[in-house]
Amino acid sequence: MVTTPVSSDKKLSKLEGIKERSNFLREPLASELLEDTTHFSGDAVQILKFHGSYQQDNRDNRVKGQEKDYQFMLRTRNPGGFIPPQLYLTLDRIASEYGNQTLRVTTRQGFQVHGILKKNLKAAISAIIRDMGSTLGACGDLNRNVMAPPAPYKNRPEYQYAWEYADKIADLLRPQTGAYYEIWLDGEKAISAEEDPAVVAARQGNGNGTIIHEGEEPLYGTNYMPRKFKCSVTVPGDNSVDLYTNDVSLVVITNENGELEGFNVLAGGGLGRTHNKEETFARIADEIGYVDKEDVFDLIKAILATQRDYGDRFNRRHARMKYLINDWGVEKFKETLTGYFGKQLQPFKPLPPFKYEDYLGWHEQGDGKLFLGISIENGRVKDEGSFRLKTALREITEQFELPMRLTPNHNAIIYEIEPEKQLAIQQILDKHGIHTAPEAIAPLVRYAMACPALPTCGLAITESERAIPGIIDRIQALLNKIGLENEHFVIRMTGCPNGCARPYMAELGFVGSAPDRYQIWLGGSPNQTRLAKAYLDRMPIEELESTLEPIFVFFQQKRESGESFGDFCDRLGFDAIREFTVNYESLAVSPQSDTGLINEVAKPEPSETKTSRRSRPRRVSVRDELHQRLKDTATQQGKSMTEIVAEALEAYFANQN
Repeated sequence: MVTTPVSSDKKLSKLEGIKERSNFLREPLASELLEDTTHFSGDAVQILKFHGSYQQDNRDNRVKGQEKDYQFMLRTRNPGGFIPPQLYLTLDRIASEYGNQTLRVTTRQGFQVHGILKKNLKAAISAIIRDMGSTLGACGDLNRNVMAPPAPYKNRPEYQYAWEYADKIADLLRPQTGAYYEIWLDGEKAISAEEDPAVVAARQGNGNGTIIHEGEEPLYGTNYMPRKFKCSVTVPGDNSVDLYTNDVSLVVITNENGELEGFNVLAGGGLGRTHNKEETFARIADEIGYVDKEDVFDLIKAILATQRDYGDRFNRRHARMKYLINDWGVEKFKETLTGYFGKQLQPFKPLPPFKYEDYLGWHEQGDGKLFLGISIENGRVKDEGSFRLKTALREITEQFELPMRLTPNHNAIIYEIEPEKQLAIQQILDKHGIHTAPEAIAPLVRYAMACPALPTCGLAITESERAIPGIIDRIQALLNKIGLENEHFVIRMTGCPNGCARPYMAELGFVGSAPDRYQIWLGGSPNQTRLAKAYLDRMPIEELESTLEPIFVFFQQKRESGESFGDFCDRLGFDAIREFTVNYESLAVSPQSDTGLINEVAKPEPSETKTSRRSRPRRVSVRDELHQRLKDTATQQGKSMTEIVAEALEAYFANQN
């Protein structure tokens, strides 16, 4: 058995051995699937990921001494977010029959189904495959779902090129192992669209060492990739795909006649990190160069081979391509890449500024038909009370058989709508309580994203999807209080530092750091073109108002005309924000020269509501000299005065006990 060319003088992680022994993603998964158990072994779980599923357990149902409530999450592979109508109806049925009654739109334009039991896993996956879907490669150490702008503009050829090449790159990098159909369809090959001959030729062509000549995987070999490998294709100016966060992003370049000429190429983006591990970090992609359309497949192969052969296969925290480029530098990366590519890259072509797009509401698609962008809060397609999105989408799909495009910001677009069908579709949505006018959606909700986190994600440290609606309500109440009621900005939240909802690109990011505590990130661009920075390491969620109020007040007082919150934080910098915050907090922790004690001087009145108590800090007083030391220490450590006082009091009471 030939392995991927991994340096023999380096140690490999345990997972590298699991992949190599799997016989191209077959074992021990295939054997354990036949066993009458509720879950898979650790080795099988790792291989299952390549087939598009994560083994999870409902952490709300954990009982000491009892087996975990094992269940499985399925994730679909849909380049460019394309969901044909028959596939959507199948996913809707699977969610109802086997899952937890909901579908979850991901931030990479796929669907997730949660709550499937092991005994139903094969039936669910086989149904997806038979109805023009796939889960192969939706998880695991290989190419993930290839993103593209979801807007179905038929009169703008660059958008059609983006869809076309997202599909072709997904085909090029699709695993070639027969394991998927052997396990889930008992060896029956599913009917699928014929691949482009250029894609087939590119996959088979030697290409200066990009190909593994033995085994089933010409691009991946037996060890596949060191970690996940994410790609996107977009058009100039459209950053609906968060292009700077991908391992590889292509930007379509057309001539004045709208004909495809080639692609600008960026590489090295990625957001996953680990708390208290400074060697892990979020990073945005670098400009690499330009490639003609005839050479784009060879270039993608060359980039993949560079990461495949030189990526870190011992330390998985250091295994993404962003670390390879960061360690080497762009020039060394390009030099190695050129060896695989066989020619020099051309210079990166000028581009207009990129802008965030979400395409909500009704639009013309350029050929006489319409499309409709539907906001899906946190991507959760469900029926709840008077809000019945799951039922509405099922009725629309059954009656009109329309395709769907999922968006990178976990919304959905229904398209190919005949104008005479618009009223009927709108009536279905109205009947089920679904707002379609963008202005009817609360702005903070519209531009927010959260990962699922608890109770299903095994990596979650704290809440995210279940917490963010209440947090947004509190932020809106705070903005109302200080006169910024019409302000909005990009909010993103994750229950751990892995960054699935891309919080490190947000204007205001919440990253779970402990139960009910979040790292706060500030200063990302509203158009997701700049990384945010960590402002606070561990904010108790009950301190949200006291933490954010002085920052918002400073923003209100010092912003420039039309300046966004993220741009303001980036322009002023954290030193200025912290200085203002410390002085503002003097209202809550103020000097008191006539006492040597710390006395409580302002409690909420009994008549105050819970909401008002939450947004009004309790006040204490300290001696003048202690106040100055407290202020200086807070500035030096990058913390709030409230944090310093809380830590000191916790340490004091711990010693008393």
